[in-house]
Amino acid sequence: MIFFPAIDLKDGQCVRLLRGEMDQATVFNDDPAAQATHFQQQGGEWLHLVDLNGAFEGRPVNSAAVESILAAIDIPVELGGGIRDLETVEFWLDRGIRRVILGTVAVKNPDLVRAACRAHPGRVALGIDAKDGFVAVEGWAETSELTALDLARKFEDAGAAALIYTDISRDGAMQGPNIEATIAMADAVDIPVILSGGVSSMADLDAVMARASGRLEGVISGRAVYDGRIHVSKAVAVLREAA
Repeated sequence: MIFFPAIDLKDGQCVRLLRGEMDQATVFNDDPAAQATHFQQQGGEWLHLVDLNGAFEGRPVNSAAVESILAAIDIPVELGGGIRDLETVEFWLDRGIRRVILGTVAVKNPDLVRAACRAHPGRVALGIDAKDGFVAVEGWAETSELTALDLARKFEDAGAAALIYTDISRDGAMQGPNIEATIAMADAVDIPVILSGGVSSMADLDAVMARASGRLEGVISGRAVYDGRIHVSKAVAVLREAA
């Protein structure tokens, strides 16, 4: 499995939200490029990046910060937030993003997601953020009537590179991940699944390894790597053992 340290961008700064609430943001670094470089120097092999303002506004907002990160590191980067059309998909892929993450648009324009997957094999991931089992969109400000599993099944034949499954109730709360729901998702669909939300300690990573080794593609963590509860190099080493 792959360990993905996460950088969430709000107003050009590295922040973490509590359960997706924009007014519950903690700033951890005002230099995103320096933070990304730190994660790479710690042994990070991928970086998970989210434009939070973009997710709410439906267009890229933190582009300058994203481009500064791309200029500073050479590990692959996946990016989500505000990517709602093919032009934006191609804009970021052309600038060095390894894969884009499509979330809200998967609910509102599924044909666009399928077109993006066809045009860019291996470079489009599906982002499914769940609130009480239902898909949240528009930066988690709205909840759709679709269940997370129903949405995922709609894209099984689309060729998505990965499915990033986030339990919003766990995100930033440091209460542990929803391993059961993530495993259920991985077992139900034929798309590689990445766990996100609530991974707050090395013990959480050990629990993921014990219960999901070989069934997930990776794990994302944000706040815990800033707090020092998870060290990137140790996390990479632990998850690398997964069959």
